Amino acid sequence: MSILFELFFTFAKIGLFTFGGGYAMIAIIEHACVEQKGWISHDDMMNVTVIAESTPGPIAINCATFVGYKQKGLAGAIAATVGIVLPSFCIILAIAAFLDHFLEITWIASAFRGIRIAVGILIVDAGLKMIRKMQKKPMPRIIMICGFAAMLAINLFSVKISSIVLMLAAAAVSLAVFLVKGGPKAGGPAGNGAAGKTGGPAS
Repeated sequence: MSILFELFFTFAKIGLFTFGGGYAMIAIIEHACVEQKGWISHDDMMNVTVIAESTPGPIAINCATFVGYKQKGLAGAIAATVGIVLPSFCIILAIAAFLDHFLEITWIASAFRGIRIAVGILIVDAGLKMIRKMQKKPMPRIIMICGFAAMLAINLFSVKISSIVLMLAAAAVSLAVFLVKGGPKAGGPAGNGAAGKTGGPAS
């Protein structure tokens, strides 16, 4: 039960003190789950970020569900998901009751202007961490540069292209390169493992 409570309170703290939505939470989730707790690796975090972005639902909730499931199965997934959702739900419920007058309070409006700057910094920080951990190969860098250029053009010239189309295009390019190179190597880890098992008794 201790790991379930730890999952719940860790993600509840993330959900309570992180503003700006899922992208702003990525850096906080990575710091808590990778660097502090060691629940997942940096590679796992990058993979789950891509998967969470490609599947329905908020990216932060998908990340929490993945981490919780990896630690304690279905019970862990529920604990982590409830933890990250509950604080936001309670706060939004309270704000909704007084929404008409909430943003009219001067100090709250000023605070939110500052929060927007912090959110932008958190998103940039998460992006830079992913770039640093990206494979140092030509193809990932080419895809990253092309994706960045496409998103920049979309924002500057108001071109109507869905981000889903860009992700599918990047996936198609990577898959095509993988197939052109011949797929998984026959002498990879699986092949070496098999050779080791068959050669063991003989020696």
